[in-house]
Amino acid sequence: MSAVTAVPIRPIARGSVLKLWLGLAFLLAVAAGLAWVGTRPLQRTITASGLQYQVVREGTGNLITSEDMVLIHFVGRRQNGEVFANTRGGQPMETPTDNFIPGFGEGLKLMRKGAVYRFWIPPILGYQGRPPPTAPFGPDETLVFEIQVVDVAPGMASLQRQQQMQQLQQQMQGQGAGPPGGASPHGGMLPGGGR
Repeated sequence: MSAVTAVPIRPIARGSVLKLWLGLAFLLAVAAGLAWVGTRPLQRTITASGLQYQVVREGTGNLITSEDMVLIHFVGRRQNGEVFANTRGGQPMETPTDNFIPGFGEGLKLMRKGAVYRFWIPPILGYQGRPPPTAPFGPDETLVFEIQVVDVAPGMASLQRQQQMQQLQQQMQGQGAGPPGGASPHGGMLPGGGR
């Protein structure tokens, strides 16, 4: 038989258990923070109206307003991923922000020049249960749009509306004059050549 040698165990220093638990809590908090940062590109924000969005790339400058003209590219998809509208590969669309379904216009006003956002537009902010007869989606579908703001012309939508009102007043007075020089009220509105 062999003899067992007893080794005395030192007592745990006062406060060591508390330090161990604090260290574990700190590591858990760091791990949770890293997980949150790692999934941030996948997170969606929901507005008061129910519009959901995800920032793909932030833009610069001021937020877009209803007074501005925008030059945009967009891809519209059904929830199953089927594309029903796409301006990529062609000319960007020049338009005021109020030329769209409510959710699209609301989304544009969250963006800045150069931004790319993805939006989930519920039916109430889309066609409100009455899509066009030829629409490739149903009345109760949530639509997904990825929008890229190429350029912004501050105040140009407001100016365009004023010009249209003046033209209408002239026509009603029998003058019928169009824009000076026959120019389109839409042409050359944006900095850098516009269209």
